[in-house]
Amino acid sequence: LLNINVGGKLFQISYKVAARYPVTRLGKLAIYTDPMKKLQLCDDYSVQKNEYFFDRDPSIFHYIFHFYCSGVLWVMDEMCPSNFVEEIEYWGIHLKYSQRCCRILLEEKQDELSEYLKIQKELEAELEPLDSAEQFEGKFLGRFRKMIWNLIENPYSSVAAKIIAVLSSFFVLISIVGMTLSTVEEMKHKTGKIWMEQLEMICAIFFTSEYLMRLISSSSFKNFLRAAFNAVDLVAILPFYIQILFENLDEGDTLYHEELHKVENVSKLGKVLKLIKLMRIFRILKLARHSTGLRAFGFTMRQCYQQVCCLFLFIAMGVFTFSALMHSVEHDVPGTNFTSIPDAWWWAAVSLSTVGYGDTVPDTVLGRMVAFACISFGIILNGMPISILYNKFSDYYAKLKAHENET
Repeated sequence: LLNINVGGKLFQISYKVAARYPVTRLGKLAIYTDPMKKLQLCDDYSVQKNEYFFDRDPSIFHYIFHFYCSGVLWVMDEMCPSNFVEEIEYWGIHLKYSQRCCRILLEEKQDELSEYLKIQKELEAELEPLDSAEQFEGKFLGRFRKMIWNLIENPYSSVAAKIIAVLSSFFVLISIVGMTLSTVEEMKHKTGKIWMEQLEMICAIFFTSEYLMRLISSSSFKNFLRAAFNAVDLVAILPFYIQILFENLDEGDTLYHEELHKVENVSKLGKVLKLIKLMRIFRILKLARHSTGLRAFGFTMRQCYQQVCCLFLFIAMGVFTFSALMHSVEHDVPGTNFTSIPDAWWWAAVSLSTVGYGDTVPDTVLGRMVAFACISFGIILNGMPISILYNKFSDYYAKLKAHENET
């Protein structure tokens, strides 16, 4: 018998049984006659007990031992797939000796584990800052840039850094409220307009200062431009300066062009200015820099983009299908709104979303049956991905929050 001591537990295997698998570690131990080669296969050898010692996991070796006895490698559900694969590779046993059901189970667990580790790594990278304090060592004005970096990027470094983080969120909210109030009719008179312009100027100055401080404290200009949050910061301040530029062009056109051209240019510039002012709504994305919930939401959308795209595909299929059915049963009804399939798209989209405005309704029995089928399909369709998205969102949020607290 071949005496095998694995992690303090003794196993005995017949030389004849082990020699059936000569490519495995125990098979080589059984067929080798050179003592030096045998010692290279094990961690230690006891001459008195004639035992070959292996510093490996004895709990997994039970399945290895069972393989030599029965010729079948079993894989249990409670075992870690990475640890099990590492062990059987050490013993030189191929996974082909296991049953097909065991291989499928192990491959599924390996895929789940690799996906989990991938998501965990991406979650940690989500909270990792673009630069680190160590990257400023040896750089030009390294101590000064490190101090600015701590103020802007690390709210937990000091009280001043916390105040700046709170001020950043405060100015974002004030800017959004100001943009909203500027559309109110009572605020469009001269006094209200001046107040809104001054408020916008103060917010733009703060956002510009914040962006410049991030730019100065960055250790790599290329990485700074690639960062998504820095792109959001740039979009937050560009509308203000583009608006000033276009207003100056507008004044130039008023001074140097004829009356007809003045009206045309003012009209064109007015439309462009409205579009530029609308871009200020993207400032709300700046809140994601200091909001774990918004980060978790964005991370969930990135991880579940396949499910989201599949949902939109199903919605598009339902809209086209039920709008065509509704048009076919309602187009002959006098005064119907379903005069064409494109006219029925809005009704189908509203019905699938289970909102049901009631602005367009079928009049016939067949039309109502089609509408009931459309609403039922919408309920089923909306209920399928919501639980998946919510569970993943709550899981990602909890992990982000835990990692943030640890940091």
